[in-house]
Amino acid sequence: MSAQKILVVEDHRDTRELLKYNLTAAGFDVAAAEDGQLGLNLAHAFKPDIILLDLMMPGTDGLEVCRQLKGDPGTARIPVVMLTAKGEEVDKIVGLELGADDYVVKPFSPRELILRIKAILRRYGAPEPNAPKLWEREGLRIDFEAHQITIDNEETALTATEFKLLTVLVSGAGKVQTRDNLLDTVWDTHFEGYSRTVDTHVRRLRQKLGPYAAWIETIRGVGYRFKA
Repeated sequence: MSAQKILVVEDHRDTRELLKYNLTAAGFDVAAAEDGQLGLNLAHAFKPDIILLDLMMPGTDGLEVCRQLKGDPGTARIPVVMLTAKGEEVDKIVGLELGADDYVVKPFSPRELILRIKAILRRYGAPEPNAPKLWEREGLRIDFEAHQITIDNEETALTATEFKLLTVLVSGAGKVQTRDNLLDTVWDTHFEGYSRTVDTHVRRLRQKLGPYAAWIETIRGVGYRFKA
């Protein structure tokens, strides 16, 4: 079985080398780019399973790289983890709004980062145990095995996290899913500040569901529920 591939886009040499060393030691096939434009080129040539993307880079910064990756059908489905030295909530939310799956604030623990990477890659794995292979209602069709959704006969691209979130909500249709439960189930982690991440991903998911956005109901002060 071939190693899963990771693309590191990071302009700081020491951080880039640290990531390459730890990820290679963890069994990943690693490619690295020192700027955003090279990162975009490698995303097409290397075809990584996941991308680690520094937010603050000269020239083409991480937000612009993420925007271009998610706007290109050839790279839109590749999960992105943002690496940022900024602690401001707005930077994290902007990145998540652009389609990033997760973020890690520098300085970070290589072990924690690898755990987060593995958690995201699992979201592309087998469907939830309680999920059917195919789910349809009106014009919304979800193929859990192919990780595809179709809205009124048009395929819509979801990130790995968005698809896992939708899977959990649909599998528990009619039941209230608390933010804590969604953090534990979708993100495989739970720490302070991540409730905003849940809300941001739900907002993005609703935007992509279009006419069926209202099927995800907000239970104020608790969490979310998919209409049964």
